[in-house]
Amino acid sequence: MSEFLQNIDTYIFYMINKGWSNSLFDKFMPLITNVDSWILIYLFGFYYLFFKSGKTGKITAITLILTILITDQINSSLLKELFSRIRPCHILQNINLLVGCGGGKSFPSSHAANNFAAAMVVTYFFKKNYFIFFFIAFLVSISRVYVGVHYPIDIFAGAIVGLLMGYFISLIIQKISEKFIKKEP
Repeated sequence: MSEFLQNIDTYIFYMINKGWSNSLFDKFMPLITNVDSWILIYLFGFYYLFFKSGKTGKITAITLILTILITDQINSSLLKELFSRIRPCHILQNINLLVGCGGGKSFPSSHAANNFAAAMVVTYFFKKNYFIFFFIAFLVSISRVYVGVHYPIDIFAGAIVGLLMGYFISLIIQKISEKFIKKEP
């Protein structure tokens, strides 16, 4: 990454990480960024899709699982290793680090990739409440910068990876399901 872009990325990082800092966000953002905080919501959403939303819901639930598995592996095992960007909490001084820094790489953000992939999948099959899904993905993603473990460009790249993976996997699953599964009456 060029020095100019790195400087902009670092400036925006500090603007969010330090500039937005307040006692409410300092308690709220670590909860938002923690996957464990979302488990009950994920389980409820999966239950609702699989058992209460007909064939489309079942297809969506299965697509979600496949998409997250594929997106997470491509992002974490391939892209992060390819780019090998060090997390800001390992190299920047005077940051507001609210969670463990972790030893993994920074670019692209897996939290952003997975959450935007999930938002895209659910939106692909159920367009009605798209704003909620993308708001959650954005909130989780921006929390990663706020808590000090990702640069903004990591989030942006993760979102792009997630959107593309979510869209293309949904498209493939839809084509397969149209060919092999009878339409709902």
